[in-house]
Amino acid sequence: MNSGTLVGSLIFAAVLVVVVTIVIQLMMVGWRRRAARQEELIGTLPDVPVEVGAVITTLRGVYVGCTLGTEWTERITAGDLGYRSKAVLSRYPEGILLQRIRAKPIWIPQDSIAEVRTERHMAGKVAARNGILAIRWRLPSGVEIDTGFRASSRDEYDGWVEEAA
Repeated sequence: MNSGTLVGSLIFAAVLVVVVTIVIQLMMVGWRRRAARQEELIGTLPDVPVEVGAVITTLRGVYVGCTLGTEWTERITAGDLGYRSKAVLSRYPEGILLQRIRAKPIWIPQDSIAEVRTERHMAGKVAARNGILAIRWRLPSGVEIDTGFRASSRDEYDGWVEEAA
């Protein structure tokens, strides 16, 4: 390789690094702006009650994320709702508790649950065969959201969907 080719390659590599850095920064700015807009819309999440009844059923798996209403691509990024994590989903007579790793738990009161169903896709995540458990519920602010959970064993979804009906 001659010196002209080497210099050209180094300049190209430097320009490429700068372009990639700018694109990543712009993506981060967009994520923060979306989160700021959604925080006003979402408001505060319900607090986890101090005491609840006995656990009805539990699933282990992955918290997929939350989306606004019927828009499975409109991912909620406010607070820590936008980050996927390992989680445990527990059903109580009073509601559903989603305990996430390195994130605040999400409490879904029973009276705010509209439906529990299975979905093939949600929040940019696509499953093979209705592999995502989607819980549609109404926040205290009045906004309806879907909370997605992908269990380690998808055979246990039927009990969740039947119980909610």
